[in-house]
Amino acid sequence: MDCIFCKIIAGEIPSTKVYEDDKVYAFKDINPMAPVHILVIPKEHICCANKIDETNSHYVAAIFEAIPKIAKEAGLEGGYRIISNCGPDADQTVLHLHFHILGGKKLPSKLV
Repeated sequence: MDCIFCKIIAGEIPSTKVYEDDKVYAFKDINPMAPVHILVIPKEHICCANKIDETNSHYVAAIFEAIPKIAKEAGLEGGYRIISNCGPDADQTVLHLHFHILGGKKLPSKLV
């Protein structure tokens, strides 16, 4: 498989890791759109939200259990935004399910 996020998880591509457990890997985005911009991904390859089902939804649950820990460690006491893009019309550029945590400043009320 030629997935950049799978290669990051495997340690083949460097990243600035901020969190890891048996199901979740989180790292700083290399093109941040906010002072804090962290990507949170499942360690199992799931291409997008359309492919979440009863066999892999426990990865999504683990991600959402990890997000508050990641946000707290990142100092996001004032709040943060979670975004996941699905498909080309949403500009999903890496076909591995991922969630963006954005924060560190007052975010605009309009979509990112």
